[in-house]
Amino acid sequence: MKYTAPISAAEASESEPYVIQPEQARTPDLSMRRWLPVAVLVLLLIAVYFRIAGKLVFDWYDIPDYSHGFLVPLFSIYIMWENREVLRNTSVRPSWSGLPLVLLGLAIVILGVFGADLFLSRISFLILTAGLIWTFLGMEMLKALRFPLLTLLLAIPFPEIVFNKITFPLQLLASDLASSVLPIFGVPVLHEGNVIELPVMKLEVAEACSGIRSLMSLFTLAIFYGYFLEKTVWRRVILALASVPIAVAANAARIVGTGLCVQYWNPDKAMGFFHEFSGWVMFVISLCFLYLVHRLMNLVAPSSMLDKKAI
Repeated sequence: MKYTAPISAAEASESEPYVIQPEQARTPDLSMRRWLPVAVLVLLLIAVYFRIAGKLVFDWYDIPDYSHGFLVPLFSIYIMWENREVLRNTSVRPSWSGLPLVLLGLAIVILGVFGADLFLSRISFLILTAGLIWTFLGMEMLKALRFPLLTLLLAIPFPEIVFNKITFPLQLLASDLASSVLPIFGVPVLHEGNVIELPVMKLEVAEACSGIRSLMSLFTLAIFYGYFLEKTVWRRVILALASVPIAVAANAARIVGTGLCVQYWNPDKAMGFFHEFSGWVMFVISLCFLYLVHRLMNLVAPSSMLDKKAI
């Protein structure tokens, strides 16, 4: 019988090879497997929507009616950042139920690209993104992200046919209101369609003077305003809806001011500097009226009362 001396820890560490634990070996691999599909999807989305997004940014710069588009993505990102704790605690449950929405988004982007329809190409991004969130993260995550996704709709210009359906009634409404108010100030008018004939000259309420620009910008800012200063959904909806009549009334007041300047001051100056400057002035006044509506809401139904009732 042979006696074997005990092996020290140092000798054992030199003699035995170091074995990597399964958890240690799989952690980098699992991390890579988790982020690799995300990276592939992001690269594919960039490849598909690079030109579409570039044209959209150019439209924000080139079309004054949608100059607010630069603020909308920043606002959407801020919402997600502010609610990051809620998103972090939202359960992730991938589901194949979102696959039909992904296929629908792909079909719409193909139809938009080959049909040369910018609106379909742009709206497909939101549909495809919603489908991907539903598929890989689950319905609960999609519900948590629905508001920042829906706000991106404000940055997408309407199709031309829809835009014309909105602007022409606004032209007629603005000319009707202005032609009704101008006689109160002693200015005789002859109103026909979107043309207001004054004793000195004719005023044509063109598409650019329909008020669609101030309406879209004020509606967007009303949503921003309601999100930051209100907690209940219905009060935010009221503020957003209140921006529509405010913008229409402000545009009609601008036309009335132009008519008064034409009649009692100088037609050339009225259609020049005053016409451009009054647009900014009336927009600031519209913001003030939106603030007054908010103050009136707080006087009629204070937020503290609503919070106590909700509790």
